Amino acid sequence: MTSAEDSSDAADLAEAIRSGRTSAVAAMEAALARADAMRGLGAISRLDADLGRAAAEALDAGLARRPNYYRIKPFTGVPFLMKDLGATVAGLPVVCGSASIPAIAPETDSELGRRFKAAGLAPFGLTTVPEFGLSLSSEPAIGPLARNPLDPERTAGGSSGGAASAVAAGIVAIAHATDAGGSTRVPAACCGLVGLKPTRGAMPSGPDFGNHIGGVAAELVVSRSLRDTALALDRLSGAAEGFSPDPELDLPVAGRLDEAVEPLRIGVVAEVAEGRPIDAERAEAVRHAASVLASAGHSLHGIDPARLAPLGRASTLVFDRIICTNLARNMPDLSKVEPLTAAVARRGLAMTARDYQEAEMTAVRTAHALWRLFDEVDILLTPMLSGPPLAIGAFPFDHDDVELQWRRMGDFAPYAMLANVAGTPALTVPHGSDAAGLPLPVQLIGPMASDGLLIRLARVLQRAQPWAFRHSLAGLPA
Repeated sequence: MTSAEDSSDAADLAEAIRSGRTSAVAAMEAALARADAMRGLGAISRLDADLGRAAAEALDAGLARRPNYYRIKPFTGVPFLMKDLGATVAGLPVVCGSASIPAIAPETDSELGRRFKAAGLAPFGLTTVPEFGLSLSSEPAIGPLARNPLDPERTAGGSSGGAASAVAAGIVAIAHATDAGGSTRVPAACCGLVGLKPTRGAMPSGPDFGNHIGGVAAELVVSRSLRDTALALDRLSGAAEGFSPDPELDLPVAGRLDEAVEPLRIGVVAEVAEGRPIDAERAEAVRHAASVLASAGHSLHGIDPARLAPLGRASTLVFDRIICTNLARNMPDLSKVEPLTAAVARRGLAMTARDYQEAEMTAVRTAHALWRLFDEVDILLTPMLSGPPLAIGAFPFDHDDVELQWRRMGDFAPYAMLANVAGTPALTVPHGSDAAGLPLPVQLIGPMASDGLLIRLARVLQRAQPWAFRHSLAGLPA
């Protein structure tokens, strides 16, 4: 097993390519071979080997011609997978896990897609998502089903489940992810990865994807290390058109990972007041993480879960109305979608302008309530999941009970939606493993623009409780 701290990650592979110990082409061939060997995981919904090889050849040629220029790219030559939802790159047709979307490849990159490539990444496929991202498991009817590399009978999470499965399996070191209701953090938590939902407005989200989901969605990556997430945040965030001024993020962070964090007030909540209880091992992981932070000089402040329960209910209401009305707007033909998707769209069609306006006001009130909490504490420490990754099939789409779907999602990841609605950053990292060898994830939530602080604080947790990968990274020289 490989230590996860600062090895076996995308930065490691990029350095091996820049130093000549391997090449972008060799790394791509290794990723393609691993993808083929692990087809049964269902992580990749579309693979374009020719696109990947062409990108890798171009990167090797560029590195030979302008080595100094390519040294400043954090991920030079690293194979990369885009998500089948959100930002796009030329040549890879995003269909959102649905038979209702024609597979038409875009001719140009979205802004975030362009930035991924500018950072040195080489896209070669799309990862599996649930239809239109409407689940915390990635099991679209068009297939494949994304399985957890740590236990293939369990979900890899959703909606970035394919991305997390591919990274945990070592097909790639880092993959594109989006998060509208925990969709980056939940898969990362299921698979023992790092998942950050950035501050609202930090990442470019146009010209299409983020601009029509009411600000609840954010994009970045799932990764094998805090270093990779920090490098991605440093390189990809900021200067997003349509957002002015950009958030004053605590960046850059990659070069400051090991800086001491000033004493903070840590608000700790290890349980829930409503819904499915947090299992004993995951609640204890939160308490252990709190003790680690206390040993590092931070003060602990218990937060009554009943205080957060109204914010959770409000977040679900906002999520419901934004997601349903968005899907209704974009789904004129419901004949080719799954039953639950059709129900979500019909629910949106039945909503009024008053309903949507009330959701917007509720979102503002929720953000304000969280800000008031951040007057008392600096960071919130919570469970990420209520229990281990659920079995494949736990989030079926063969019904029309939308509220049941949202309740199942809330029971599984009770503190996920709050950060999406409030716009604050939230980070999940593994903090030990349970009796079955599955990760014990915890979540850090901070005020707006504290993304870098969350990463640096997570470094303290990582060093106290390192995570080890079951699968090596394809293409990384020994």
